[in-house]
Amino acid sequence: MRDAHKRALARELLDLARKGAHMVATAESCTGGLVAGAITDLPGASEVFDRGFVTYSNAAKVEMLGVRTETLDARGAVSRETAIEMAQGALKFSRATLAVSITGIAGPGGGSAEKPVGLVHFACAGPDGARHVERRFGSLSRNEIRAAAVVQALEMLIDSAQPRL
Repeated sequence: MRDAHKRALARELLDLARKGAHMVATAESCTGGLVAGAITDLPGASEVFDRGFVTYSNAAKVEMLGVRTETLDARGAVSRETAIEMAQGALKFSRATLAVSITGIAGPGGGSAEKPVGLVHFACAGPDGARHVERRFGSLSRNEIRAAAVVQALEMLIDSAQPRL
């Protein structure tokens, strides 16, 4: 069921992006390219998908997306600020008009009281600026957190690709 839902969201995104003449980019950390994979699983994705950045390490976030080391030092990789800088960097270093970013803790380890397993930050950047969403997926498994993150990212892209009146 989840795969069918993910596929339907990706299809909706492709349709909206085509209609709105958008190009899409992704900047992924904890999902390791799963959002890009969901989009490019569909025929015709090359019409609207420019590229995906998998920036699992902090060094990759800095080198590939221009995330500031000061941001990583002060706020950490899993933060609102880093997610926004990732999405903005994906726009800057691509031909995209819309970009989504994901950074989080998929577990099973790596969490803390302040940043527990299941905490994921998302940002979507486009012509109207950037917006952020924080999700706490709780006690789901690593695969479930990553799958839920893909759905959230696709939903953010769909919302951003909607024509504005």
